[in-house]
Amino acid sequence: MKKRLEYLLQSAIDTLKAQGDLAADVKVDVMVERTHEVRHGDYATNLAMTLAKAARANPRQLAEKIIGALPGHPALVKTEIAGPGFINFFIDPKAQFRSVRQILEDGREFGLSEAGAGRSVMVEYVSANPTGPLHVGHGRGAAYGSAVANLLAAVGFKVHREYYVNDAGRQMDILAASVWLRYLEECGEVLPFPSNGYRGEYVRDIAQALLKQACSDYLHPAAKVMEGLPPDEPQGGDKEIHIDAVVARAKGLLGPEGYRCVFDAGLHSILDDIRKDLGEFGVEYQEWFSERSLAESKAVERALDTLRASGHLYEKDGAVWFASSQLGDEKDRVVVRENGQTTYFASDIAYHMDKLDRGFDQLINIWGADHHGYIPRVKAAIAALGGDPSKLDVLLVQFAVLFRGEEKVQMSTRSGEFVTLRQLRNEVGKDAARFFYALRKSDQHMDFDLRLATSKTNENPVYYVQYAHARICSVFRQLDEKGLPRDVVRGLNHLERLVEAHETALLTTLSRYPEVVESSALQHAPHHLVHYLRELAAELHAYYNAHQFLVEDAGLRDARLNLIAAVRQVLLNGLRLLDVSAPESM
Repeated sequence: MKKRLEYLLQSAIDTLKAQGDLAADVKVDVMVERTHEVRHGDYATNLAMTLAKAARANPRQLAEKIIGALPGHPALVKTEIAGPGFINFFIDPKAQFRSVRQILEDGREFGLSEAGAGRSVMVEYVSANPTGPLHVGHGRGAAYGSAVANLLAAVGFKVHREYYVNDAGRQMDILAASVWLRYLEECGEVLPFPSNGYRGEYVRDIAQALLKQACSDYLHPAAKVMEGLPPDEPQGGDKEIHIDAVVARAKGLLGPEGYRCVFDAGLHSILDDIRKDLGEFGVEYQEWFSERSLAESKAVERALDTLRASGHLYEKDGAVWFASSQLGDEKDRVVVRENGQTTYFASDIAYHMDKLDRGFDQLINIWGADHHGYIPRVKAAIAALGGDPSKLDVLLVQFAVLFRGEEKVQMSTRSGEFVTLRQLRNEVGKDAARFFYALRKSDQHMDFDLRLATSKTNENPVYYVQYAHARICSVFRQLDEKGLPRDVVRGLNHLERLVEAHETALLTTLSRYPEVVESSALQHAPHHLVHYLRELAAELHAYYNAHQFLVEDAGLRDARLNLIAAVRQVLLNGLRLLDVSAPESM
């Protein structure tokens, strides 16, 4: 009905323009919202107030003209002007029954729309460095990005899901060096492990697999490996300088081919693990885009040539700088270091040029909240490349904080002391993990309560919603066990008998579902859908506790069965968009 009212208002505006009450070139953004109080009707719009200045009219007087120009509609029984110029709409209560019929007819298609009109959108999310297993912080970005992509597809966007594999750069070099040193230990060499190396047990596992595969091909004496290296932090040195020297030594002793083999052993092992982990978490991608491919294909060079040609690069202190401060960034950025090596940001520029070249209508990057300061420089790069920065939306995700009892679990990929996404999933289950991750707005702080997530109580939100679906299924099992017939058509013909307060509440909430899906998608806000499902579940539980469904009156029984069947379908549809299951028994 919301869409229908917006159409009626647009028609009224067209009439006012034709009559000369409103200039033909006035831009009109028609917005209709549900009211918060019954006395204000079912829907309202502030259209008269937003157009009053352009119409050179008092908002209340303009509201009267808009109402006078509204086409008739059988479901619209009353309009009134409230306050400074709000227009309130009162809908025929019987119109709510149409939602039940529509839900039963559409089934899994109910709630889908064409709001996106087939526009293409790339959603790039997670994109964690393949330097270790995914941890619970990455899980929130995975659940959020997946839900956003599902919602956008549900409202008619053509969605492309992508993971940017950071398979180049310093952190990957540190991983390769860490794998090599553990490999040397497995060969019997004794040497100090760098304080800034990757220390997780997964590094030892990779090293052991490398030894089985390559035997002693990459073996060098510890003395030769450590000879002349600058001291590490425990010896009073700089850990960053030390680890860079270890990487350089690995490259020198192993040679390009040997180093690449060790590098790839770490990369492929961890990336395969990430693929499996995300797949089991319900996250799939159309493409895993390699950062390393940008250098190998000369894409980074081409991107820098483009910036140079447009006058956005300059040299200073032996480095090449991108003049991003001219395009909204707080300062200029280095893209080529003094040693001739390109920076990570240079690769990012090339990656976004590739995204633009692929012709997407919209780009969505889902990043950790700590990347907030990175947004202006990327938008500046898009502008300098000749693209439209407004095409890029960056959605930020706060890492979830995990608690075991009262103790906060520390997470550090480098030290290896972290709880993996796989461990979390094994403990609380995929459904609870994904639902809990979507409970809050993505950029809000989140504490993940393990005890609550595994409890079978009404306080556990995912259990509460799934149990509503299971309860409805139990009613239909009872129907079969009692041998009672069900006539869907008869139930539809008796929907007007659903006059109890609990029934009216359910009917109203069911009719809102398409609006919730669309607003959740367009606002990139899966938590709106989560809150809706909790509300619908609460109303179902209240209805279940207050009324009998399998009554002797066949007409009323079938009407109630149709109502709860519609609730069951909407719960199923909504949970599916979150990639959470809807069990039939619990």
